Amino acid sequence: MSTLYTKNGRPLHVSGKSVYSRSGEYVGHISGNKIYDPKGRYAATIDGDRAVYRRMDSATISTRTTSARRVGTAAGKAVRSAIWGDEPDFPD
Repeated sequence: MSTLYTKNGRPLHVSGKSVYSRSGEYVGHISGNKIYDPKGRYAATIDGDRAVYRRMDSATISTRTTSARRVGTAAGKAVRSAIWGDEPDFPD
């Protein structure tokens, strides 16, 4: 399992193409360099090791997905990034 971080440094865990919050809640799936929520709506763009919400990408959609909840992790926060975009609306 690898780790991505939100713009403000909250950890997101990636398993295959599935993305989970620090508490283990399924927040979406990766398609290309974008993350889509379980309903198929755009949630964030991946830029390096960061997930950031970019309004210009928000018109894209994907298919609905589901995944079982995972065990949470004690991963720490990273330093906030000055990357262009906003903090995605993911649960912690």
